[in-house]
Amino acid sequence: MVFSDLLFIYIFLCATLILYFLVRSIAWKNAVLIVASLFFYAWGEPFYVFLLILSALVNYVAGLLIENHRAHGKVIVALTLVFDLGMLAVFKYAGFFVENINALFGSSIPVPDIVMPIGISFFTFQIISYVIDCHWEKVQVQHNFFNLLMYISLFPQLIAGPIVRYETIEREVSERKTTLSDFSDGLTRFIVGLAKKAIIANNLSIVVDKLFGLSDGVLHVESSSIAGVWVGVICFALYVYYDFSGYSDMAIGMGWMLGFHFDENFRYPFVSRSIAEFWQRWHISLGTFFRDYLLYVPIFGKRRKYVSLFLVWFCTGFWHGASWNYIFWGLYFGCFIFLETLIGKKRMKRIPAPLAHLYSLLVIVIGFGIFKFENLTDLGLFFKGLVGANGNPFLDPVSETAILQNMFLILGAALLSMPILPKIKNFVSQTTTRAAVAGAITTVTNVGLLVVSSIMLIDTTNNPFLYFRF
Repeated sequence: MVFSDLLFIYIFLCATLILYFLVRSIAWKNAVLIVASLFFYAWGEPFYVFLLILSALVNYVAGLLIENHRAHGKVIVALTLVFDLGMLAVFKYAGFFVENINALFGSSIPVPDIVMPIGISFFTFQIISYVIDCHWEKVQVQHNFFNLLMYISLFPQLIAGPIVRYETIEREVSERKTTLSDFSDGLTRFIVGLAKKAIIANNLSIVVDKLFGLSDGVLHVESSSIAGVWVGVICFALYVYYDFSGYSDMAIGMGWMLGFHFDENFRYPFVSRSIAEFWQRWHISLGTFFRDYLLYVPIFGKRRKYVSLFLVWFCTGFWHGASWNYIFWGLYFGCFIFLETLIGKKRMKRIPAPLAHLYSLLVIVIGFGIFKFENLTDLGLFFKGLVGANGNPFLDPVSETAILQNMFLILGAALLSMPILPKIKNFVSQTTTRAAVAGAITTVTNVGLLVVSSIMLIDTTNNPFLYFRF
């Protein structure tokens, strides 16, 4: 079950909200959310729901031990991290490790075929943040196991983020209320996120496949023209943005409807003037996680700036998947962060805005090409295609047709990725009269987007969110 599924929207979510608001006490509301969240997860992962509960239990006990044995806090945290990261290593990276050991040493160790639990990268990092913050005394240790289980399993952000830290919703776990304004804003945010996914992202995905020559389930990038490769990777960057930010919008919106206030995960990243700024606007919850829990951690007894920077970007890439292209992707951005660090913030700000934006967009778009191609041979062909080194023409009939037929979709997606609509909304809402008009327009727009999105989701066969894989 995914958010952009009619079953989820009109049955699961509606039933959960009705039950949630029928009960009055926080304890019963939390119970509704626990049952709904475990059911939601078990729908796609009936066995791994027990793994989720086990992880919650181990880290619940770890929190209590940290509180009662402060002198041994580091040891308890270390052992807990071994368990949490060990689970992640086994279920997500075991096959990758074995394949590379076989390739490196010529061995023939059987490659384990382990199905990765959906969302394990997200809920594992949430659990880790809780335990470390307990040790650092940034949060109070949760004494009620079911409250902690609700935090970890909360279905809006369980399987594809954002990575919600316990400190963000610590008070709201046991004390929250949903105002009419919160519910209305949350519903709007949910519908906008749904439209991003159903109307824009799903259609951009089709364009990407056409431009990169998808045939029999395999991309044939070697046959793409120069224009096809460039427009294809631009469309892919926009697809990832709308797919992932759409999910985050839906998660944040449902959180508001339930009385939780999650942090933002995207802030119009394509308007950035540097790569450092891009990562302050893109997947914010992941970037701040590595910044706070890895960048400033002493390594080998002291803080080592550049070693930490390397580890952060290596881990950022590796977190995304058990494939070398993701590691290269993380280190690729890390190199530009390093260069910008050497140049300095003041000098970076002196670069003319058009040049700064062009530089950032070029680096970002090429980076998404690295993200796209897990097969390193295809990745090499992609780089050749960017500069015409594969011998293909600038434009071929297939690419030309795909671009012309989807021109309005591509241009519309590019424009809407800029903060144009918020500025229009702020202008319209400046007076009482304008605010009333804005409210009416918002209502009509919400209904329209919901109807169109629902129609487009009927009989949809390719609808999963990209970040479910991570």
